[in-house]
Amino acid sequence: MSIQSLGYIGIRSDRLSDWADFSTNQLGMSQLDAAGKNLAFRMDDRRQRLIVTDEPGDTLAFLGWEVSGSAELLQLASAVENTGVEVTHASAALCDRRFVTELIHFDDPDGNRLELFCKPMIDAEPFTPGRPISGFKTGPYGMGHAVLHAKNVDRLLPFYRDTLGFSVSDYGLSPYPMYFFHVNGRHHSFAIIGTGQTGFHHFMVEYDNLDDVGQGYDIAQLEDDRVAYTLGRHTNDYMTSFYANTPSGFFIESGWGGRIIDRDSWAAHETFTGPSFWGHERLYLPEDERKVLRDMRLQTAQAGIRAPLLVDCPWMYRQSKKKNP
Repeated sequence: MSIQSLGYIGIRSDRLSDWADFSTNQLGMSQLDAAGKNLAFRMDDRRQRLIVTDEPGDTLAFLGWEVSGSAELLQLASAVENTGVEVTHASAALCDRRFVTELIHFDDPDGNRLELFCKPMIDAEPFTPGRPISGFKTGPYGMGHAVLHAKNVDRLLPFYRDTLGFSVSDYGLSPYPMYFFHVNGRHHSFAIIGTGQTGFHHFMVEYDNLDDVGQGYDIAQLEDDRVAYTLGRHTNDYMTSFYANTPSGFFIESGWGGRIIDRDSWAAHETFTGPSFWGHERLYLPEDERKVLRDMRLQTAQAGIRAPLLVDCPWMYRQSKKKNP
């Protein structure tokens, strides 16, 4: 699989001070020294993971996807060009701004800018979080996942699946079409939701400790209208999380306990249980739309559907086997 992980995300916004406060005090990222009209934030040993550019629009600027090397980058450039999409090979100046060695960029069928890169730069200084947290789950799983609105899911699906090589994890068709894709062991690093809109729906960051999510939830509740989805647990990736309204209007999901899959044995399938086992009440929606999703959760609960007791915890599993041979 050539694309390995979600490497970085770029946001357009002229609300730099709001983003600085949100990214550090709410999410726990660390802010780099401001360079011109841009802000950049770290989550781990990578030089940057989140970039906010001082431009009007308050929306997604680009998604950066890491590939394994130069040869794979050229192969993907050729595959995209074969669909009739123009591919640009980045200048040295742009690579320097992204802290990568090589980069190409192009737009998907809905006009979202995608950047594919290889050989990212590592920061020599240790990561120091903006608030006390244990850290983020990154490494081979990337910075998290990104979810886009789609006017027509059927138009985007072949581009991401067939051209870029994203693998479908699962999909649901009610109450609206949703497709989830993996590029590594994380259940999904990317998803598209057929809302009839375009642009950014949310991105997710995963914490190493559930308490970091809970403490972030407490912080979010101190502000009016900061919480967009209440604390809950998803049915497909088992993530326990809440969603916050960002300074730019889309959401950021703060989660813990996401599912790690075996890509070799995984089979794409349709899901019917709705997006959450419990919680995730969408506070921004009108009551009639909230009720549809609430009823799905209640039906899931009534059917006794639960996540497995042990999720991505081989150490605990081995201990259990020893105690209960």
